Amino acid sequence: MPSVALISEHASPLARPGAVDNGGQNVYVAHVARHLANSGHRVDVFTRRDGPLPEVVQWHPRVRVIHVPAGPPHYLPKEDMLPFMDAFAEYMLGFARRQRQHYDAVHANFFMSGKAALPLCRALSIPLVITFHALGRVRRLHQREADRFPPSRFAIEEELVRCADRIIAECPADHADLVQHYGADPRRIDIVPCGFDASEFAPTDRAQARAALGWDPATFSILQLGRMVPRKGVDNVIRALALLRRTHGVAARLYVVGGESTDPARDRSPELARLRHLAQAEGLAHAVQFVGRRDRDQLATFYGAADVFVSTPWYEPFGITPVEAMACARPVVGSDVGGIRYSVLDGDTGFLVPPNDPAALAQRLALLAARPELGRRLGTAGLRRARGMFTWRLVARQLARIYADCQRASPAERPMAHAIRARLSAGASPPAVGVRGASPAAVPGLASP
Repeated sequence: MPSVALISEHASPLARPGAVDNGGQNVYVAHVARHLANSGHRVDVFTRRDGPLPEVVQWHPRVRVIHVPAGPPHYLPKEDMLPFMDAFAEYMLGFARRQRQHYDAVHANFFMSGKAALPLCRALSIPLVITFHALGRVRRLHQREADRFPPSRFAIEEELVRCADRIIAECPADHADLVQHYGADPRRIDIVPCGFDASEFAPTDRAQARAALGWDPATFSILQLGRMVPRKGVDNVIRALALLRRTHGVAARLYVVGGESTDPARDRSPELARLRHLAQAEGLAHAVQFVGRRDRDQLATFYGAADVFVSTPWYEPFGITPVEAMACARPVVGSDVGGIRYSVLDGDTGFLVPPNDPAALAQRLALLAARPELGRRLGTAGLRRARGMFTWRLVARQLARIYADCQRASPAERPMAHAIRARLSAGASPPAVGVRGASPAAVPGLASP
């Protein structure tokens, strides 16, 4: 039975998505782990302990979640976790040795997980696969001074690009960014998208969904769902709603799902406060409903109740929510950026608009409000595309093939071995493992450079 270690330092599969640092990566890791297990793999998920949690949780019959004691046992913003990754790495190496656990592959998620994975992979000669989920240089281009990650992130990502056996790009834009900004070898990049679970998301009757949620059956209803952070562009949707009502004469309503609490009145997050203020300033307090965070088993009802799903972030490495909306046969209007440009086919499954352009968004929404049959046609096409390309079962199957390909390469042929040889021949010190350090002899095939 193949065995895989999934590392996700800040995004636990046990966490509820919707809060500031709980989003697509949590969903990705949870579903990849579960579907790999369903296909016969044993999976250990390593994530940072952020509360009074047991060391090991048997989450599914073949999936364990291991809570790593790295840093204080409470919530930390992910931007503050980098100093604890050496302790994270040392714990994982010790855990693998204590358990006598052999991993056929290590799949790191995010650059800090990759940093923690390198000592484990070097010491035990395990192939390393990495999904970055977001790239530091791309993030810095878009967020500028709002990006709190240190510049050292770039060097860590560069080392991971050199050393990883395979790099998972989530869409063609991600592939291009890896090559352009990091000089990644295209031969070691595989495009594997994110997905949806058909047992969670499927078409539902709109009237029944609206009745369940208490929505007006006749009002043109727009859904925005996801984390409440500035880059998601929820403010852009609110401004577009104002134009839709004032300029186009559509008495639409916007439902915003997500946040820190299930009770939006108790949510004190700065971003939600900013969005509330904007809605009031636009005269939309009666037309925008902040719903709060909802569990995943409730999300399909929200997708099903909406006439259209909107997602207009400044940038988006992939974006799972548009795929979920498509799986519910709803048209999507999304930003013409990153992964949304890949998942949404403009004019076929929805529409693409420039980010931060409320007028363009309002124009597309007005078209869908005027032509309900167009929304139904786009939604049907989106459902076909989602089922054909973006299921978690397909994602896990592709990842399993990649892990197996990595296993077939000899240790001396792997990129990590070449990267270490290059450092040694240039006179650099051998790479450290945890806080104890290791020599080249710790990696088979590297006893002499």
